[in-house]
Amino acid sequence: MQAPYATDPGRSRGRLISEADSAFRSCYARDRDRIIHSSAFRRLKHKTQVFIEHEGDYYRTRLTHTLEVAQVARTIAGALGLNEELTEAVALAHDLGHPPFGHTGEEALDRLMQPYGGFDHNAQAIRIVTALERHYARFDGLNLTWEALEGIAKHNGPVTGVLPYALAEYAERHDLELDTYASAEAQVAAISDDVAYSNHDLQDGLRAGLFDEADLAALPILGPAFAEVDRIWPGLERPRRQHEALRRVFGGLVEDVLVTSRALIASLDPDSPEAVRHAGHPVVRFSGGMWQDLQVIRRFLFERVYRAPSVMRTRAEVTAVVEALFPLYLERPDLLPAPWLADLPARPDSTVLARMVADYIAGMTDRFALQEHARLLADAAKTARH
Repeated sequence: MQAPYATDPGRSRGRLISEADSAFRSCYARDRDRIIHSSAFRRLKHKTQVFIEHEGDYYRTRLTHTLEVAQVARTIAGALGLNEELTEAVALAHDLGHPPFGHTGEEALDRLMQPYGGFDHNAQAIRIVTALERHYARFDGLNLTWEALEGIAKHNGPVTGVLPYALAEYAERHDLELDTYASAEAQVAAISDDVAYSNHDLQDGLRAGLFDEADLAALPILGPAFAEVDRIWPGLERPRRQHEALRRVFGGLVEDVLVTSRALIASLDPDSPEAVRHAGHPVVRFSGGMWQDLQVIRRFLFERVYRAPSVMRTRAEVTAVVEALFPLYLERPDLLPAPWLADLPARPDSTVLARMVADYIAGMTDRFALQEHARLLADAAKTARH
């Protein structure tokens, strides 16, 4: 049974382009399914989470990360009496806007796009689901419900001040009430992202040999988890020991969210989703103590994983790829695929062209970006020789 503050599909604000209801799916189930069947979702398979997609078969990709986020989100949403289908839809869409090479690619593209409004992966996700996916006869994008779009746009909180270009463009024709908090379902999707990556980046860092269990012994949450495993199963082989400890960390994070959020919701006593949106603060959160412990773990991850020498070398290499491709396409838009050129005005201004180039590069997978970089630079070298 859903709570009174859960989002009710029967009271959805609907879609920008009106459609008949499905006979066997709720509107949010249809949103979820459209996201799963989108081209952008499939491309997440070959996009970086932390380690470049081809560096190993066992590291998370952006797709496996997204699936883990969705699993956590469904669990939390069900326990809080929320709408699991909407929660899952937002979770599955939350990283659709990431360019190749993870946050490194995003930082490079944002720098290059500063003269043209910048680049933000959350705003790009909105652009993908409202414009760039082109499969349906009646509309561009996926024509998701208002609630799904709201969740994608502001699952991390209200979006105020100067809006990212892609989000500002859409907000002109569809008011997502960006100055309020999102639904509790979207807040669950956001915190599930924190739970998932806090756990799997530790696991991937261990697998990559960037640190070992001894380095984790002094960290909050982790040290006690390993100690408990050693007490129950002394002498357990290393892979099982790691897994047993990290699953305890994972479960502890979820339990903390549930206990804290239930208390916040009980204090607020919301009688509708609107009461959650206008609470003035998130209602799905970690406890203060857990949040402080997570900051210690994240500083460790920043130093030992995200800024590890091997990772930094790769970051420099892939940054160079994006920095080479962007000006090349700006100078030679004829290098873009024919379907993209069909949308280009005869004499596009610099911003229109730059936005198209950014859309194209952002849609690339890691391997395609590397292949195009190698091919185009080889062609340029041949031309220079002749």
